[in-house]
Amino acid sequence: MKRPGAVEVGCRVFIRVPTARDRDEFLALMRSSRRSLRPWVEPPAGRAAFAAYLKRTRRPTERGFFVCRREDRVIAGVINVSQIFHGAFQSAYLGFYAGASFMGKGYMSEGLRLVLRHAFSELGLHRLEANIQPGNRASIRLVRRAGFRREGLSPRYLKVFGRWRDHERWAITVENLRR
Repeated sequence: MKRPGAVEVGCRVFIRVPTARDRDEFLALMRSSRRSLRPWVEPPAGRAAFAAYLKRTRRPTERGFFVCRREDRVIAGVINVSQIFHGAFQSAYLGFYAGASFMGKGYMSEGLRLVLRHAFSELGLHRLEANIQPGNRASIRLVRRAGFRREGLSPRYLKVFGRWRDHERWAITVENLRR
């Protein structure tokens, strides 16, 4: 049974679209997770940044999902599908991060499977790509478990915390989705 607001539901988590009502809970989670997320990602940290994030996720080329625990509906993490291309490409980029208190508990693994199912069915995508810094072993394990394959290294690919950083390129196509 789908939970109110849920896009997809799993055993322990569900994914849903972020709303303005989530601002305080999300910002508190990010404040408490800042040290754990550094140097991998710089999530929205203030009211204006959260409002900009919500606005971005409403574009036709962007989707944002909160991974929430079923037991208490608490936000455990975030998965974003960005730069969605249709037509012959049918591809997008994937970004994700968990709150520090939820890391290593399997919530993001289940949430990622739900987002993949949604992206390949409802969004009509064929391929998703995740670019991950080589030292981010937890994120690499996460995508590998979900069926992504490593396609290569992109030197100085993305500026994170003011520095250009190398990223490994991982991708999955609908044919490789683990059900």
